[in-house]
Amino acid sequence: MTGDPIRVVVVDDQHVVREGLVALLGLIDGIEVAGAAGDGRQAVALLRAVRTDIVLMDLRMPHVDGVEATRRITDEHPEVAVIVLTTYVDDESIRAALRAGARGYLTKNASRDQIAVALRATAQGQATFDPAVSRRLVHALRVSTPAPAWTNPDRLTPREVEVLRLIAAGTGNSAIAAALFVAESTVKTHINNLFAKIGARDRNDATRYARRNGLVEG
Repeated sequence: MTGDPIRVVVVDDQHVVREGLVALLGLIDGIEVAGAAGDGRQAVALLRAVRTDIVLMDLRMPHVDGVEATRRITDEHPEVAVIVLTTYVDDESIRAALRAGARGYLTKNASRDQIAVALRATAQGQATFDPAVSRRLVHALRVSTPAPAWTNPDRLTPREVEVLRLIAAGTGNSAIAAALFVAESTVKTHINNLFAKIGARDRNDATRYARRNGLVEG
């Protein structure tokens, strides 16, 4: 950012929560509320009418839920970052949100300061995850061990294998960086290296390779 306020849209189906978030954001220096919506359908329509930088997105909502709204918003407005703000930290919710394109994942226990830090970091292109979410990402990575048939024919490094498995799980670069506690630029370097080794042109090729070699189910 260059001094301009970070414009944020709040999406939550609970009126009191939505109003509370709008009021809270109004107390944070450098943050400007661009609008609020009560469900995913309203959020998608709102973003066609207002300029925003970040969307704070609830997950469980009527009509269009937060995952589908995130998918639509990131497809239509790739420059807009979505941060999930929810009470749910189960693996299914986390995976669905990341696959839809969310660049951050916070719980509603987050304080004003934590939300402020997340918004500012996201505006700078960084991924932001609640500590509980990061722990789940790391745990999922550790427990999903390669099948015995894996012989590493292309001599991938252990870190390249980790990145490959996360790619195959549908995880974006920013989420991979958060899960592995490295910079996103480092993730891109690992991806370039492993793609060259396995002859992959894109993430779909890499996913097929991972499945073919027993690194992930499917």
